[in-house]
This record gives sequence, structure tokens and C-alpha cells, in this order.
Amino acid sequence: MSRGGRRSSQAVTIQTVAERAGVSMMTVSNVLNNRRNVREQTREAVLEAVRELGYKPNLAARSLASAAAVRIGLLCGMGESGFLSSVLVGAVDESSERGAQLIIRRYTGHDVDAMLELVDELAQLGAGAMIAPPPFCEALSRRDLPIPMVGICSGDELSSTPTVRIDDRAAAKAMTAYLVSLGHRRIGFIRMDPALHAGRTRYEGYCEALAEAGIAIDQSIVAQGSYTFDSGLVAAQQLLSLPQRPTAIFAGNDDMAAAVVSLAHRMGMDIPGELSVAGFDDGPVAVKIWPRLTTIRQPVSAMSAEAMRHAVEIAQGAREADQEATYFDFELVIRDSTAPPKA
Repeated sequence: MSRGGRRSSQAVTIQTVAERAGVSMMTVSNVLNNRRNVREQTREAVLEAVRELGYKPNLAARSLASAAAVRIGLLCGMGESGFLSSVLVGAVDESSERGAQLIIRRYTGHDVDAMLELVDELAQLGAGAMIAPPPFCEALSRRDLPIPMVGICSGDELSSTPTVRIDDRAAAKAMTAYLVSLGHRRIGFIRMDPALHAGRTRYEGYCEALAEAGIAIDQSIVAQGSYTFDSGLVAAQQLLSLPQRPTAIFAGNDDMAAAVVSLAHRMGMDIPGELSVAGFDDGPVAVKIWPRLTTIRQPVSAMSAEAMRHAVEIAQGAREADQEATYFDFELVIRDSTAPPKA
């Protein structure tokens, strides 16, 4: 669906002005917010389009936008999760440190048009740049946006969009190789939402480690989850109901791994005696369940803070908003939920 067809009304929007002036929405946003990084000829073209179309920006938003030097948007999901909490902590701490105002818009789902509406709103409120975790940074990375975006924890590098991330493929490979080193040969895997890049890259790391160990990939012990605890319960039920169950299950994130532990306890299984369980992220849930979870640690709060730093510098004109991936190190954290399989 094209960008121009996503509103059913005939209201004039920032996209309409951009099309009339023959510029990007980002340029229109810069002109409307009186930023200096626009050529005078381009500025005049935008203002002429505004006059011709009778475009009237939201006055309350424009008033708010003029009250602070730097505004950064954050587009994030609804609900509660350790991952989201870590993103918010990093963003709030760094924006406070830099004297930037953080404007948060929350949404759940994968409708790109709805995401674009929220980005337009952030631009109207004067955000000079925005940060976004998956699925938003991945879904929007190829779109014409009115403000620059910095991705957080994308499962892979993004096209034309800077991102702060770990190497998800290498991290999943390291975890799978660790389970193999314990002696496991029947290692189940719960995949992330297929709409997320991590749904692909973490599965690829799992497959690479098995292949290097000479272990054939058995699709009967690969289950599809999303990223929620409830989806982990469904996937765990599928894997633990098999006549020949896995001796270890590696879940694509900690919430789904916690669901595996919960179901295994209900079934009377001993962890790690009868089943080893591993996760990914090292969020708060990893140490709140018993046994404590072996997992991959990605420093989400620090990565969110780094993305915020990049966004502030982009908004201030001190950094280019070109494609660039900043990598953080991951860590394999070994706790009580994994052990060698029974003989």
C-alpha cells in the first residue's frame, strides 16, 4: 500500500505538502520547525506548497515543539516486558542526561501505516529524530520518514537506517554450541515472531551451530513462537508433548524460556535434570524464576542509551543519519537451568 493511500480522508498532511514541493517529509518538517539546514530555495518551495494547499499544522503541537531545543521521539510497544522496560530506562536516563525531551508513542501490531501515522505525529510535535526497537525500526527502515530514525536491537542490519545492536546470529550460535558442549544432541528451538529479523537470525545461528557439530536439523523440535510468555507456553506444549522430547530447549527470548520452565514444572519435570532450558536477553525474569535461567545477555538499557545519544546528535546536526551499525558485545550467562543430559 503506498504512503499516499493510507488515509481515507482528504485532509492535507505533511506527506501532501512534501509531494507538492517535491521534497522529503523530513525536509518539510525541518522547514516547519524553522531549522537552518535547508536551502533557501527549498524553504520557499515548501512554504509555497503550504500556502497553496492551505496546510495548517496542529497549533498545540507547534507550540509544544517550540518550547525545547531538542526533542526525540520513541516509538515502542504496548504491554509489559523486561525488554521494553530496559529500552525505556536507557532512553529516559540518556535523554535526561543530555537535556533532551523524550516524546513517547506506544503501539502494538505490525500495521506499517499505523506506525507511519505515529511518526507523523512525532514530527508534528517537533521531534528532530526518533529511536525505535523492533518491530518498528525494522518495518520503517525502508520508508520515507519525516524525521531520522535510529534502531535499537534490530535482529539484523537495517537498510539506510543507523542501528545499535548485538550480533544476534553469533549469539544464538554461541548458546547452541554451549548446549552441544554439555552433551545435548536433541536441542529444541522456539523461534521469534517471523515478522522480526531476530526470528530469522537467531534461528540461523542455531542451525549453524548444529551443522558445525554434525547434528542434523530436526524440524519436529523447532516450534514457532512470537515473543510473549503465552506464545512460549503453546510452543513448549508442542515440544514437550512429543514421544521423544528434546533434552534441551533454547527459546528465542527469556519470556518464552520462562514459559518452558513453567510448563515443565507443571508436568513434574526436573530442570535441569530432565530438561535444560536457555533463553535470550537476560531480562529481569531470567533471575526471578527457578532455576535461574541460562541466557544470552544483551545490554538493552545501554544500547537504548547509545541510540538516544546518536539521535540527539543527529537532531543537533552533529552526526549524519546514514546507515551505520554500532555493535555491543553479548555475553553467554550460565546459570542453573542447564546441565548435561541424563545418560
